Amino acid sequence: MDVTSNNFNDLGLIPLPSNIEAVDSKFQLNEVLYLEFDKQDQSLKNVVKYFTKKSKSLGFQIKDGNNNISSLICFKIDKSSGNKEEAYTLNINSEKIEIIGSGYNGVFYGIQTLIQILEIHKINHNSTIHGIVIKDSPRFKWRGLMLDVARHMMPIDFIKKCIDIIAAHKLNIFHWHLTEDQGWRIPIKKFPKLSSVSAYRKETLIGHYYDDKPHKFDGVKYGGYYEFNEIEEVIRYASDRYVTVIPEIEMPGHATAALSAYPELSCSGGPHEPETNWGIHKEVYCAGNEETFYFLEQILEEVASIFPGPYIHIGGDECPKDRWSECEKCQKRIKDEGLKNENELQSYFIKRIEKVLLKFNKRLIGWDEILEGGLAPNAVVHSWRGMDGGIEAANAGHEVIMSPTTNVYFDYYQLEDHDKQPLAIGGYLPLSKVYDFEPIPDKIDSDKRHFILGGQANLWTEYIQTTSQAEYMLFPRLYALCEVVWTPKSKKDYTNFISRLEHHLKRSAQENVNCSQSYE
Repeated sequence: MDVTSNNFNDLGLIPLPSNIEAVDSKFQLNEVLYLEFDKQDQSLKNVVKYFTKKSKSLGFQIKDGNNNISSLICFKIDKSSGNKEEAYTLNINSEKIEIIGSGYNGVFYGIQTLIQILEIHKINHNSTIHGIVIKDSPRFKWRGLMLDVARHMMPIDFIKKCIDIIAAHKLNIFHWHLTEDQGWRIPIKKFPKLSSVSAYRKETLIGHYYDDKPHKFDGVKYGGYYEFNEIEEVIRYASDRYVTVIPEIEMPGHATAALSAYPELSCSGGPHEPETNWGIHKEVYCAGNEETFYFLEQILEEVASIFPGPYIHIGGDECPKDRWSECEKCQKRIKDEGLKNENELQSYFIKRIEKVLLKFNKRLIGWDEILEGGLAPNAVVHSWRGMDGGIEAANAGHEVIMSPTTNVYFDYYQLEDHDKQPLAIGGYLPLSKVYDFEPIPDKIDSDKRHFILGGQANLWTEYIQTTSQAEYMLFPRLYALCEVVWTPKSKKDYTNFISRLEHHLKRSAQENVNCSQSYE
């Protein structure tokens, strides 16, 4: 590393810290690392335990230390520093390495930076670390990844691997898309048929929904659901890594699987079965039926009791209104509530659900379609159909998560030549375009920009059947997203990122992450 020019690319740090400066000294890296921290502080002890485990996996021995020992690493909390939440300082000099966090999550993120440094030094067989001072904090509070497990279910070990990777790169949200037209993946005690019926489809589409016609199917029953202990394991695992798990329970559309088990809650009354192909489907929850709201309230009460985070995502996207326009109960609801049309009926639906969630001390998040007909007062808008929905919501004083298809839909192809890649939904999203993503558009008023909570990448799995393929679609694009939502805008530089990425991919290979080696 060229310390004289402050060129830190050889460290391969992703995301790039807010501020990093060279110090004219060197830390001698020995096989034994001595750790010093307040052992009476259980939370700090847990964070250091994480560091210990990661360091041992790199081949280091770990022992208790004090200021008189070389290869000393110190961990501290300084809540009086005035630093932002999640901030940390990393000092590396000839005497010791010191990580000071504004909170425990700050120490955790300082550890992630240090681990990246240790990894690259191990790979390159370097025994010294040049002195540096890093002062770092995130640009956005919401830094997320969404994984769809409803179309194709992913094993718990893979989900934990994803959580490990996002935590290592300072993301803090795992959005778990658990229900869809094609499958229901979370057990609900009060409604057991959601597991026995809704979790399984009779077969799955072969090939592409739009391009390969007539449609062909594999004839193989597909499905499953996560047991309660597995869900609790994921939540606990994520919490230990300062990642919040946000469940998504789709409504009022994308509900065919649920309605297959409880057809009386649909407008038509059924019969229904979980969908075997992709796209938008007509069956939706009947908004004129009081039993629908009882059913959903019971589900959300159970979900709220399982997931400790402050939010529940209810989808709200792509809800066709055909059934509502034909349904006597829905039309009566429109008339009785003084609503103008089916769009306002959707707004009525979402607002009722929001009140339910508030009873359980949860805030509602919905895709930007929840703007149609009027937005629920406390809802967070998740903008995916471009940025316009998010702009509208932020300018109206609502919190927003930005996830436009143009920049962060990782089910899109990575290369312009689709024939060289696994089958995907379509579109073209190169690495460079992910890196160009700016969550705060110019059209948002300057005094409303704080309503942008951050950004999130989404991986929909219609065409992603294996964990290896999921990793291929995620990486290295997710690394670019990590830098977008953490690093100050003024510090971003794509050429510089690519230089660091080459070093970073070496580490990913060590972790057996199936990164795409072809990116544009």
